[in-house]
Amino acid sequence: METALAATAATSSPTGSTTTSSWFSGIVRGRSSKSVSAPPTVASGSIVASLSESGGSGSRKKQLKGALFKYGSQPAQVAFKTGDFSQQVVFLGGLTDGLLATEYIEPLSIALENNNWSLVQPLLSSSYIGYGTSSLEQDALEIDQLISYLINNENSEGVVLLGHSTGCQDIVHYMKTNLACSKAVRGVILQAPVSDREYRATLLETPTMIDLAAKMISDGKRNELMPREADNCAPITAYRYHSLCAYMGDDDMFSSDLSEDQLRQRLGHMASTPCQVIFSMADEYVPEYVDKKALVDRLCRALGGAEKVEIEWGNHSLSNRVQEAVLAIIDFVKREGPKGWDDPWS
Repeated sequence: METALAATAATSSPTGSTTTSSWFSGIVRGRSSKSVSAPPTVASGSIVASLSESGGSGSRKKQLKGALFKYGSQPAQVAFKTGDFSQQVVFLGGLTDGLLATEYIEPLSIALENNNWSLVQPLLSSSYIGYGTSSLEQDALEIDQLISYLINNENSEGVVLLGHSTGCQDIVHYMKTNLACSKAVRGVILQAPVSDREYRATLLETPTMIDLAAKMISDGKRNELMPREADNCAPITAYRYHSLCAYMGDDDMFSSDLSEDQLRQRLGHMASTPCQVIFSMADEYVPEYVDKKALVDRLCRALGGAEKVEIEWGNHSLSNRVQEAVLAIIDFVKREGPKGWDDPWS
């Protein structure tokens, strides 16, 4: 089977000077009620992506239509939005991920549009091979910038954050920062929250590289690059490698050997946010010795009673269980919003 991706872009311009204010910007500016003006025009490029698949005696053609926009000043800070609604699901991918990171993205965007939600796929500085020179702290700042853009330019009524793999760490860290726009997060979905440390511990070079990273950090070289063999996918700093691979590193949130107290310390602040955990029971990045059922139960308890969705035989990205992934996500979004959400500012 051959897959071809074709895209055409046309620059659009504002149709007028009218500005609008969302529920959040109204609070920031001291107003007591929401603006009811027309939706803003996005001064950005519009893009139509046509995904064609051919095989056998027939063919089919799928399309995703949306807006490509910049939410920050850095080159990587762009996002693609499908649907034009005041509530958005923001997808945050894992290491090496970017746009269309998982196979459930396309059907999810269609299902969300059918339920009056937009899907936003941002690129962060850590997207693709940028993760090795970034950090959870930098990701959190950029997530806040994105949500601020959605609030002040898209009249957002609140977002649901959907994390895949290491994107789950981004969400957990972001919600702990209490940055300005974190209160606009009305729900969280963690899909494949697994331990980078436990997976990398299965690689022969990891113990030696952890020792090297620790020494570089102690020598004041935390932002210098590790040797190539530390990570075959991307240049990686001593800090980021240590964060991902070392016991109780900053990225170490979902490991099966963490105690109940350690898990609560890392995840307990999520208890005040509606949360769904989607766990793949055949995740290839979870070592075989890990009891997956016990782990997901422990994670949900530490998260303050998160909803658990176990997908039997599902792989890490759920490419073999796309329909189940979409149904679980849509069920959570519909149940918790829009009428089901509590006002985060009340």
